[in-house]
Amino acid sequence: MPLLLVEDDRELAHGLSSSLAQSEYQTEIVHDGEGAIAACKKTVYDLVILDLGLPDMDGLEVLRRLRKAGMAAPVLILTARFDLDDRVSGLDAGGDDYLAKPFALPELEARIRALLRRGLPQESRTIFCDIVFEQVSKQASVHGKELALTAAEASVLSLLLRRPGRVVSKTQFVDAIYDHADEKNPAMIEVFVSRLRRKLADAQSQVLIRALRGLGYRLEESAQAADE
Repeated sequence: MPLLLVEDDRELAHGLSSSLAQSEYQTEIVHDGEGAIAACKKTVYDLVILDLGLPDMDGLEVLRRLRKAGMAAPVLILTARFDLDDRVSGLDAGGDDYLAKPFALPELEARIRALLRRGLPQESRTIFCDIVFEQVSKQASVHGKELALTAAEASVLSLLLRRPGRVVSKTQFVDAIYDHADEKNPAMIEVFVSRLRRKLADAQSQVLIRALRGLGYRLEESAQAADE
């Protein structure tokens, strides 16, 4: 899951990047506004963490340019500015959330998780290869036949379908499935994936769920499907 961190304080930026990597976030760092604009032209990020105090231009101007260019990723604004008008200006410019410095890392990660969930595509139907998934009803079908999925299995499939060909970590699955901290059980993700694999195989789907050791899972078309 690629994130962009726009922060001119190099020590803080690399510290945050290292901490986020432990939570399985892939973070690219730029240190000024022009770098942020150039990076977003090359890469589609799932979330942008934007400091307002940049050396070459105001962070709000960067945000306006990114939104004008069509960037849809949620933006978490970091700033030492505490004035209410500044916070309102940031949200009006296209920011999705606001975190004042200094902040605690757990709060930053909680806000990132919330924004990533909010930023997931909300199309009513997702189609990948021979799978059709209805986002509202959480019902899936293969070759027109409905799959009998539990709520957890449907959540796993939904998250994979939203990022086909990209790795989804166990942490992301846990955050998507469990609402309360005391209910979280990362070990169950393997069980849900195993059951989902079996049901897809029984339905003769040409979609595979590939495990990448230490990283997570990725949805892929089988070689046969890709050749057709």
